[in-house]
This record gives sequence, structure tokens and C-alpha cells, in this order.
Amino acid sequence: MKKNKKILRNIFIIAIIIYIVFVFINQQKTLNEYSKNTEELNQQIATEKATNEELKQKKDDVNSLDFIEEMAREKLDMYYPNERVYVDQGM
Repeated sequence: MKKNKKILRNIFIIAIIIYIVFVFINQQKTLNEYSKNTEELNQQIATEKATNEELKQKKDDVNSLDFIEEMAREKLDMYYPNERVYVDQGM
């Protein structure tokens, strides 16, 4: 009877150790996934910050006279009075 109790106790201890190892391995996998996800998100944040800076610069440029003149010439075909405009009809 005492021998059976020792065997059961040893089996129980081995089962607990196996369970702990299994949980540890799964948690390590989860941590690795989170670490990879964090790196991807940090790269995405850096990209979005760069885009944000470009948009801020473009916003500042929109109010400049050079930008207004360029858009008037390109989009609206507006020119200064007495300005000669040459059009290439080869295209």
C-alpha cells in the first residue's frame, strides 16, 4: 500500500512537472509572437510619422505663393499677362 502511494505521488509530481514545462513553452511562443508584433508595429509607427511629417510640410507649402502659382499654371492653365506660352504639339 505504501509502495502504491509512492508510485502515485511520483506520477503526480511528474505530471505536474510536464504540465509546467508545457505551459512554459507555450508562454515563450506567445512572448515571441508579441515581440515580433511589437517590432512590426514600431516600424508602422515610424512610417506613419514620416508620412505625417510630409503632410505637415505639404500643408505649409500650400499657403506659399510659389505653390499657388504652380497650381494655377498646371491645373488651371493660368499665366501672367503678356507672358508667352509655348505648347509642344508633338505629344
